[in-house]
Amino acid sequence: MRNTVSDFWEMVWQEEVPLIIMLTQLQEGKEKCVHYWPTEEESYGPFQIRVQDVKERPEYIVRHLTIQYQEERRSVKHIFFSAWPDHQTPESAGPLLRLMDEIEESPDTAAKSGPIVVHCSAGIGRTGCFIATRIGCQQLKARGEVDILGIVCQLRLDRGGMIQTSEQYQFLHHTLALYAAQLPEEPNP
Repeated sequence: MRNTVSDFWEMVWQEEVPLIIMLTQLQEGKEKCVHYWPTEEESYGPFQIRVQDVKERPEYIVRHLTIQYQEERRSVKHIFFSAWPDHQTPESAGPLLRLMDEIEESPDTAAKSGPIVVHCSAGIGRTGCFIATRIGCQQLKARGEVDILGIVCQLRLDRGGMIQTSEQYQFLHHTLALYAAQLPEEPNP
């Protein structure tokens, strides 16, 4: 919201966030999110945010930002994933899996210890589905199996209503099945 933008950047600074994932359009019938990052450079409260680089992919835009507070500067990657309609699912899982690959292979997220910020408009449907997908991909990569129900139940304990619709739950299953199918098979001992 307009009146919480500087609070948002304060949280990013305080928690040493390396990556922000935005899963909502600014407008979806009505305003869903304010434009909280600059076109080039802008101050939000005591924080100076500057766009260093912008890369457009077919389904998302990657912005490399710097956030400065007093004399200290940090890098933050902002990814705007535009292919996810409100209360629905993306047309296919491919773009989401490509985004997951970009996140996992990014030295920005691997080298830093702060949490990733993920948001849509309400923070439960698309956000819940994204977080569950990322956790599921990590489980599949590490163990070769995934507990989808367990992931969703834990997310709902942490924040009620995560994954709002049966379509989102089905999409989560579909996406993780596709991810599992593309993993290299373990050689039999």
